[in-house]
Amino acid sequence: MVLNETYTLSNDVRIPKLGLGTWFIDDGRAAEAVRAAIGLGYRNIDTAQAYGNERGVGEGVRTSGVPREELFVSSKLAAEIKDYDGAVAAIDRSLATLGLEYIDLMLIHSPQPWDDFRGGDYAEGNRAAWRALEEAYDAGRLRSIGVSNFEQDDVEDILVSARVAPQVNQLLVHAGNTPAELIAYCESKDILVEAYSPIAHGEILRNPEVQAMAERYGVTVPQLCIRYTVQLGTVSLPKTANPEHMRSNAQIDFSISEQDMAALRDLRAQDYGEHSVFPVYSGK
Repeated sequence: MVLNETYTLSNDVRIPKLGLGTWFIDDGRAAEAVRAAIGLGYRNIDTAQAYGNERGVGEGVRTSGVPREELFVSSKLAAEIKDYDGAVAAIDRSLATLGLEYIDLMLIHSPQPWDDFRGGDYAEGNRAAWRALEEAYDAGRLRSIGVSNFEQDDVEDILVSARVAPQVNQLLVHAGNTPAELIAYCESKDILVEAYSPIAHGEILRNPEVQAMAERYGVTVPQLCIRYTVQLGTVSLPKTANPEHMRSNAQIDFSISEQDMAALRDLRAQDYGEHSVFPVYSGK
């Protein structure tokens, strides 16, 4: 069962292949959602400072009834933090807000602040924030560290001075948007890719080619899309607060043929509907 399967990061930390994304889950509902996911067998929970729900996520983790060491909890530095002192304070704040002694994975949320996404050069600020992550990693407060939304140049800007190389790059990856060259680059650097929004948004759920393929496998379109990202070798992070969707999202114990994987990899479907207002979908 996929919920029991893991990848091994470059520092030998194991990370579950399927996780729960918590973007858009209100803080007041987050604890219940996290407890429900853990009750269904999820062991990988992803949040961020920007989501505004670290408190609730931490409560859900602490009250789940599952030992802390069996869970993998991720968070992310706010994209606007591009200095060492700010990053140190933000790491402390996340640990306190979550109510946890350590975080399993902490990422820099974006190489640029959201209001300048894919804009200016923040390499120096990212290296300063990375230094803070490295120190928290050395101290055992973070078990692994990485980046999110980083393109190859952004990753290389970190690597030029890093003592600890990023272990993860969390990216927008789904059928219809597969950054194959960036994924291959990350693999070449032993950086595991996590796929957020693996079910995409908007028209992908109504795409006739994808619908027909899902029907051939006897699965739903979301199940096909999640399975696709796992077969790419990425961690899949579908987000939902609905326990039935959580259960269905984990029912992906089937294999997509090489031919169908190629078709999904070549698909271009990037209609994100109302979510197009967010920089990660619009690209700016």
